[in-house]
Amino acid sequence: MTKAWKRHMRWFLNLYPPFLGAGIRVRRLQPDWKAIDVEMKLRFWNSNYVGTHFGGSLYSMTDPFYMLMLIETLGRDYIVWDKSATIRFRKPGKGKVRTEFRLADAQLDEIRDKLKTQDKIEPTFLVEVRDESGALVAEVEKVLHVRRKQPENSKSISDRI
Repeated sequence: MTKAWKRHMRWFLNLYPPFLGAGIRVRRLQPDWKAIDVEMKLRFWNSNYVGTHFGGSLYSMTDPFYMLMLIETLGRDYIVWDKSATIRFRKPGKGKVRTEFRLADAQLDEIRDKLKTQDKIEPTFLVEVRDESGALVAEVEKVLHVRRKQPENSKSISDRI
């Protein structure tokens, strides 16, 4: 990703139709991609039948961020995919809800070290969605798939086409 794209990525994410439609806003995207803060206000278009945050919107606000963060921080030698997620609703969400994504250098070092001896790994991240008072609204467990890219010359001909 070019430096210009990186500078404007927060704005791109905020205009991404699924986020825009749900009212999800990226409030902070640290330039080194190790911290992202996301929030969502309760609106009529993202509320459920009983007037609280729609569960799908709560999940959406946690969906791509750890994948994006690992892609950007690990670099081009790695392939990263979201593999699975589990959401646990703890309390009805009302008002504004927030979540924070953080990657520590130690986590990145651990991923790189494991991939020196393993073909792939599946790191797990826990994301907490909290309301304005700090009460836990939902927990999302994200499982990612991470592996090193194969050198170009080790790929079969069918992989190169």
